Amino acid sequence: MAGQRSRLLLCLLSWLPFLEGAKILTLSLFGGSHYFLMDRVSQTLQDHGHDVTFLQPSGLAFVSGFKVEKKYQVVHWFPPEDYTQEYKKDVDFFLNEGLQGRNLLTNLLKFMKLHATQCSHLLRRTDIMGPLKNASFDLVVVDGSDNGAFLVAEKLGSPWVAMLPVTFGSVSFGLPEPVSYVPVFSSLLTDRMDFWGRVRNCLMFLVSAWVEWTISAQFDDVIREHFPEDSRPELFHLRQKAELWFVNSDFAFEFARPLLPNTVYIGGLTDRPVEPIPPEFEKFIASFGDAGFVLVALGSLVSKFPSRVLKEMNSAFGQLPQGVIWKCSPSHWPRDVKLAANVKIVDWLPQNDLLAHPSIRLFVTHGGLNSVMESIQHGVPMVGIPLHWDQPGNIVRVEAKNLGVSIPMEQLTAETLVLKMKQVIEDKRYKAAAVAASIIRRSHPQTPAQRLVGWIDHVLQTGGAAHLKPHAFQQPWYEQYLLDVFLFLLVLTLGTMWLCWKLLGLVAGWLCGARKRKTA
Repeated sequence: MAGQRSRLLLCLLSWLPFLEGAKILTLSLFGGSHYFLMDRVSQTLQDHGHDVTFLQPSGLAFVSGFKVEKKYQVVHWFPPEDYTQEYKKDVDFFLNEGLQGRNLLTNLLKFMKLHATQCSHLLRRTDIMGPLKNASFDLVVVDGSDNGAFLVAEKLGSPWVAMLPVTFGSVSFGLPEPVSYVPVFSSLLTDRMDFWGRVRNCLMFLVSAWVEWTISAQFDDVIREHFPEDSRPELFHLRQKAELWFVNSDFAFEFARPLLPNTVYIGGLTDRPVEPIPPEFEKFIASFGDAGFVLVALGSLVSKFPSRVLKEMNSAFGQLPQGVIWKCSPSHWPRDVKLAANVKIVDWLPQNDLLAHPSIRLFVTHGGLNSVMESIQHGVPMVGIPLHWDQPGNIVRVEAKNLGVSIPMEQLTAETLVLKMKQVIEDKRYKAAAVAASIIRRSHPQTPAQRLVGWIDHVLQTGGAAHLKPHAFQQPWYEQYLLDVFLFLLVLTLGTMWLCWKLLGLVAGWLCGARKRKTA
């Protein structure tokens, strides 16, 4: 009995540090939706007893009305002013290029080079990096799409987990990728490919590997400057070094594919409890009675839309019997375009609460993953107008799951948009599919927050997640793909065939000689 008490006491003592909470650093050098997700991660971990510090760039701009509620600590860092000005100018240029349909690889590489420079500025800041390193964090949570975040985490020397804010394939971290049914990122394919689709997917796989290598190469100068020659990391190995990968998606949305034990879906983490909408919105919705309303939210880039696009969209919305609530700043509205009578434009809107409203009929979205997850959560069908990066692939999944339809930005006209919106509103199959996806999304045994906290606690309590990673991460590439085995079997087969050929030649020669001796 005494022995059992002793073992129980030792067990409780070993758990004591985790009951008190761990010191956790969260970081992302990106803003926008990446910030919103990392803010939610930080808040969730803080609410569950951990001591969380969020390292973030200064000057994050928020739309009016957005509530920033922080219980965690924040460490701001300020890039040099000349860099900040160049960054804003170049980002505006890249976004405008994307809106014109010119998502060129050269633009992406320039942006990544700019981001690498930002990372280098941070690593030079000994007044920030020094105290963070001395804080000896138990765990670091990094933005998995942010190469710079991995380099910062490696410099701090603490173990880390990664948060993937976009769909699979944007970065590689060791997941099995059978190209026969797993579409490559940006291929715009589904998991149901015909022969030519599989050919395209195979070629895209090779191109994608080269693009990822080229993007990683933009950080070579940063690695050479800040890491000793004998211990310079490779970004792909740093991604594999993550104890866990949390993916901002859900089985209700993603195509089924092989996952590793250290890969966890937490799609819907940004969902919040539904609150009553402000009276100004409720009054507007009520004025349209049973017709209901359409919600339009196209991300922060709507202010950069050409006047022509806003005019076409306004014309399309004006042909609907529903009211339209559109997140589009009145200060950026073109003066020569008269707003349709059934359209309300606002700087800010409570998106989650409006999606939960019983009178909503449709969500017109740019296809950002957070928005798509919220739409699925509330069972609202969509019309997608994707712009760049992961958004086209997200909308491909929306269409494949029958949750809505899409319109490429370059094909957007009033006639096309109104046709697509009426199609989704009037065809009840879209609503039924959205409700079915919502049931899948809501019926998990654990909430996204519970999965996040539970798995992080598991890593902290077990001292890492080596038991969740395959040995393949330690194998050279030729062993992973069995090239050494194939080479051995090929040599063995060819050697056996050559030996048999030689033996047949000897036998044939002996038989010919015997025949000649017999006839002589």
